[in-house]
Amino acid sequence: MHRTDHSRFRKAHDFVPDFSHAERRTRIVIGVTAAMMIVEIAVGLMSRSMALLADGWHMSTHVIAFLITAVAYYSARTQAGNARFSFGTGKIGVLGGFTSAVVLSIVAFLMAGESVHRLFAPLEIHFNEAIAIACVGLLVNLGCAVLLADRHHESDDGSSHHKDLNLRAAYLHVLADAFTSVLAITALTGGKFFGWAWLDPAVGVVGSGVVFSWAYTLLRDTSGILLDRTPSSSNLPEEIRRTVESDGDSLVTDLHVWQVGIGKFAAIVSVVAHEPKNSDHYRSLLREHEQLVHLTIETQHCREDHESFVTS
Repeated sequence: MHRTDHSRFRKAHDFVPDFSHAERRTRIVIGVTAAMMIVEIAVGLMSRSMALLADGWHMSTHVIAFLITAVAYYSARTQAGNARFSFGTGKIGVLGGFTSAVVLSIVAFLMAGESVHRLFAPLEIHFNEAIAIACVGLLVNLGCAVLLADRHHESDDGSSHHKDLNLRAAYLHVLADAFTSVLAITALTGGKFFGWAWLDPAVGVVGSGVVFSWAYTLLRDTSGILLDRTPSSSNLPEEIRRTVESDGDSLVTDLHVWQVGIGKFAAIVSVVAHEPKNSDHYRSLLREHEQLVHLTIETQHCREDHESFVTS
């Protein structure tokens, strides 16, 4: 018996954009940051500077976060064709961003704890070595920030669901390091020339608060996607409902919209109508929404009032 080949109707689920450029930049940042970390720890040991040692170990947490970012890119790329990922590998990068945000939160809490401790138990600071290394660290972090700046995947309205949250997490780690370097230089300069030893830990407390606020924003954006929450900045659900119901007969009784990748969404739409059209008709109406990459439509024939079909 002849068997028809239906393979051409199978729908692909590879919704991940090409992040090869971002992946390469992340690898460069890993190398640069790791080298700077080794220098700080080595100089800290030779000069017996606790400040440099602490900053070196602090930088190691960022190296770990960058490794998470690189692994997420690699996994999303190599598993893109794996059928076991029902809606593709777009969320692997988001998971990497979420994990990095957790690490950034831990770093902020450690910064706050160490700063508060030093307010009550001040340590002798080797100002010259600390200021020199902090300046070098600032230049390194600014260079890495330029490499990791995400310009390609940002929408005109700046909405988070069009950004590469994995790259954004790495960028925030670099930005946090640069920010703390600026604060450290300011505090160390004040301590060296004016004897304000309290300024270093006080600035550390302020810096930890700012870093944690960045981490919280990233946690909020990534967790929403991982939990299939429709971004508040997206009006796609309203547009789907308005488009489908534009004929005056069709009624959307159940609608689910969730994000499966950077600026990519999936939707399940249940439609009730007295004269329902076939699913291809509704697909054609929604074809203009290019961000809607996976669409499932269910139609029902209505023989009574529409309101009785509306589901909560």
